[in-house]
Amino acid sequence: MKFAKTLPGVLTLSSLILLTACTTPPVGTMRPGGALVIQEQGSFAVGGKVLSRPGTYNNNAPTAEGQTLHGDHLYASYHVPQNPRPLPIVMLHGAFQSARSWETTSDGREGFQTLFLRRGFSVYLVDQPRRGRAGNSTVAATIEPTPLDQLFFDQFRIGKWPHYFDNVQFDRKPQTLDQFFRSVTPNTGPFDAGVISDALAALFDKTGAGILFSHSQAGGPGWLTAIKSQNVKGIVAFEPGSGFIFPQGELPPAMPSAAGTLSPEAVPLADFQKLTRLPIVIFYGDNFPSEPTTERGQDNWRVRLAMARLWVNAINKHGGDARLVHLPAIGIRGNTHFLMSDLNNVQIADLVEAFLAEKKLN
Repeated sequence: MKFAKTLPGVLTLSSLILLTACTTPPVGTMRPGGALVIQEQGSFAVGGKVLSRPGTYNNNAPTAEGQTLHGDHLYASYHVPQNPRPLPIVMLHGAFQSARSWETTSDGREGFQTLFLRRGFSVYLVDQPRRGRAGNSTVAATIEPTPLDQLFFDQFRIGKWPHYFDNVQFDRKPQTLDQFFRSVTPNTGPFDAGVISDALAALFDKTGAGILFSHSQAGGPGWLTAIKSQNVKGIVAFEPGSGFIFPQGELPPAMPSAAGTLSPEAVPLADFQKLTRLPIVIFYGDNFPSEPTTERGQDNWRVRLAMARLWVNAINKHGGDARLVHLPAIGIRGNTHFLMSDLNNVQIADLVEAFLAEKKLN
């Protein structure tokens, strides 16, 4: 098995348009619609631990005694195009999701997996520990069949159930919403950012230097992975929703919202400073306010955007290179929580590729 090896502030609309025009590849084989040639693909597990039960295994009367359990690893599928760029991209999903977040969109278009393969990047899609194809947990959990579809419709800003936002970048065919709801998958063990980042760091040890894309709940594990592995050379975070880490003694106040209170988390200054060695960009979409509201699904993201701004400022204060892009502020409207699969996901991919080019990560 081969693996692809290595090799501040707010973005203004005018600079973004110029940068995108100068750095994105011409229309052709690097754009959707043409044949896509992949020289290699596969999958593997990495990280995790092995539990063992004392005793002697009896082949003919088996019990747990003397047996082992492999768990808390991640699952990664990899796809390598012809003539790949030096740095591969690792894509980590958010809460209640799996690697499917980055694959074909719910309405059948190409997702970020294929869009970035077409742009010459090797792509690693991850199911985090205790989720999806990495479901073997070393810690017990109970999975209840709890109806949550309408909550997700609201919280992921498709609209306010049962109505779509007027400008939403989400296909409104019933079969599309059905596919979206069927992408939801539960934790098979407790969510643990340390377990996830340990496995991701092991992945970067295996693949070498690369770029990390994170979505939503993966924001926190993403920062921790970059602290644990120097092979993380850049982070593109789509709507991080939790796990905002600050140096000890520099925590901002917790932020209450209609969806609950968002609290920052403390790490040693030496760990936080490791995040200042790599470029980071954060993207947030549309349809949530800047002022408090009683609308739960929207107020949830008001405080997350506000905390992300403080986080970016903290990184840059310590000499880092972090940037936050709020898409409506640059004229891009209607995006849901799932920027990478929205109807304008090619436009979002163009913005990401422009950032990677600017930071010489392409």
